[in-house]
Amino acid sequence: MDISLSKLPWWGQIAAFVLVCGGAVYGFYNFFVADYNAELSLKKTHLTSLRADINKGVATARRLPEFQAQVTDLEHRLETLRNVLPEQKDVADTLRRLQGLATQSNLTLLRFTPTAQKAQPLYTEVPYQLIADGSYHNLALFFDRVSKFPRIINVSDISIAAKPAQSATSTITTTLIATTFVLNDTTGGRGGRGAPPAR
Repeated sequence: MDISLSKLPWWGQIAAFVLVCGGAVYGFYNFFVADYNAELSLKKTHLTSLRADINKGVATARRLPEFQAQVTDLEHRLETLRNVLPEQKDVADTLRRLQGLATQSNLTLLRFTPTAQKAQPLYTEVPYQLIADGSYHNLALFFDRVSKFPRIINVSDISIAAKPAQSATSTITTTLIATTFVLNDTTGGRGGRGAPPAR
């Protein structure tokens, strides 16, 4: 069938032109513009996400000096805790320290015996049985010095007996348990439960 636009009336020619242009625009939009808009929308979403991440990073970077100060403070606290709660068992050092406290209090240590240790989630109890010779006053001085000692030492199971033969500085014999505490190496100092009981 022979179809020619020239045979159509003027309004028909215009209508045909409009239809052809509309089809071309529709095809161009569907095959090019729609895909481009979808890709553009995806990129805008990704850009928004990146900007949010950047803003978070900038906010974190601004707080970096604060974080560094916190780390320094925590390191100082850890060092202090290591003095109070050492990470290594040292019987000789503990004996020397307790001997020093006893000597300062005019007590004489007659016996110093390590006893069974008790493991806790975060720390281990390291008890020692002490037998000391002195007076009530000197024993009170010893307890006072122990309470002020930087390292945690708990005193329990105190037994006091009067001596048959007494002198001015030696009236009683005392038996007690002095318990120190050490950090467990396997915990790393984090996430453990509990803490050494207060003196």
